[in-house]
Amino acid sequence: MSDQLSPRAVVLLSGGLDSATVLAMAIAQGYETYALSFDYGQRHQVELVAARRVVTALGAKQHRILNFDLTQWGGSALTDRSLDVPESPSEGIPVTYVPARNTIFLSLALAWAETLGANSIFAGMNAVDYSGYPDCRPEYVAAFQTMARLATRAGVEAADNQSQLTIRTPIIHMSKADIVKAGTALGIDYGITVSCYQADAEGRACGRCDSCRLRREGFDAAGIPDPTRYA
Repeated sequence: MSDQLSPRAVVLLSGGLDSATVLAMAIAQGYETYALSFDYGQRHQVELVAARRVVTALGAKQHRILNFDLTQWGGSALTDRSLDVPESPSEGIPVTYVPARNTIFLSLALAWAETLGANSIFAGMNAVDYSGYPDCRPEYVAAFQTMARLATRAGVEAADNQSQLTIRTPIIHMSKADIVKAGTALGIDYGITVSCYQADAEGRACGRCDSCRLRREGFDAAGIPDPTRYA
């Protein structure tokens, strides 16, 4: 499919396993992809280095990194270094939840999608192996999509449902093992991704945080060697 005929999509890309898989899926489905990453003051900024590697490996029409500072009010172990990243499973919404993060990310992706004439935003939310984040649930995604169609010129002027903007979350109901299998089938080298909440400057994972645990369990369950580098 030529670039002129390819539908455009903005893809949220953190540099982790899930978002890399979603980018590969969007490309495989024939979308002209515009990858969007965020430098929001996160503890694990090395993930942005990984995001660049992912784009180099998989390809995208454009890759942009937007900068804003959520450390100004903190509220999360990822944006407030006085809070420790938990290294054992906990009940309820974990301290690594960043208040309103996905709402901020999707809103900025929505603005870019409108200017591009894209009617799809791909995001790597997951409601199976997720860590308790309220903004990773299907009902949240559905609510944001409804808002997006009401709040944008593109949504108001869309001639039919097919041309209305859609938030696409292809891995939201997949286990981590199934995500690993799907991405491996698409040729992803997961060794270039970083998922750890407290990875060092070289991108080596701690092996103890929730994100590391879920990633490791996913590779084990998939029966695929884990390429993660550990500190």
